[in-house]
Amino acid sequence: MAELAWSPVAAPRPPPGLGAKLGALVLLLLLPLGCGLGPLCCFTPGPGADAHSAVLSLVSCFAGGVFLGTCLLDLLPDYLRSISAALEGLRVTLQFPLAEFILAMGFFLVLVLEQIALAQREPPPAAEESRSLLPNGSIQTPPASPSPNPGARGAVRAALLVLALALHSVLEGLALGLQEADGAVLRVCLALLLHKCAVAFSLALKLLRARLRPRAVAACLALFAMMSPLGVGLGTAVAAGAGPRQRLCRGVLEGLASGTFLYITFLEILPQELGVPQHRVPKVILLLAGFALVTAILFIKM
Repeated sequence: MAELAWSPVAAPRPPPGLGAKLGALVLLLLLPLGCGLGPLCCFTPGPGADAHSAVLSLVSCFAGGVFLGTCLLDLLPDYLRSISAALEGLRVTLQFPLAEFILAMGFFLVLVLEQIALAQREPPPAAEESRSLLPNGSIQTPPASPSPNPGARGAVRAALLVLALALHSVLEGLALGLQEADGAVLRVCLALLLHKCAVAFSLALKLLRARLRPRAVAACLALFAMMSPLGVGLGTAVAAGAGPRQRLCRGVLEGLASGTFLYITFLEILPQELGVPQHRVPKVILLLAGFALVTAILFIKM
């Protein structure tokens, strides 16, 4: 009789970069939440309470440089390689620039979400625009009636803003979850932490100025803080697949996330911070410093 031999089955290998992603997930949950809860303790009502902090502005410029370097030097090359390998695995040849189209769709997705939120927050155009071409005193306009229940309207607009930022954060977290190397995870995590902490602080100030209760503000901040870890988990699950269809799905999501990074840098951070006349030279220096930091990390192949 043939002898029966037992051989242990090899344990399944964990996804690449899982340890770094778990640590980044915890940081992305706790640090932005802590930065957002800070204004709840130090916020004081008044005309200058929501003034833009100089330190926050400088940190946002540094984050803009980190985002710019991460997108152009890290995310975009990895995304182009990933989508090309996926199409080769499926033996698909396209004349249409699919990779660039997916990148643009990620850009437009965040653009549409933010513009919808802003359209709901902006008041209707003033009647003075239609009266400016008429001579003075030629028309008598009754005084505008007060807006009914302004507190409810402010709450609705704040909820739309939080929803847009939450969906935005999921796409940001996807970029981290789709990375495989520990160094890439750390670079994307650094970019997300710098930006999310600044956004969480500013979001808390906006919600408090909208006269939301502290408990409602804390709930909104908790929702905002959980979205990036959720995106990290989704990206990790997609990255674990080894088939060509999984690789194609990963490439599509990575392209959407890269488009998100482009939008954050060029239409959110840089215009907002560089459009303010104060501290122009330090802002440019910190922007270059953030880009140089990512360049140095890539150069030494962390």
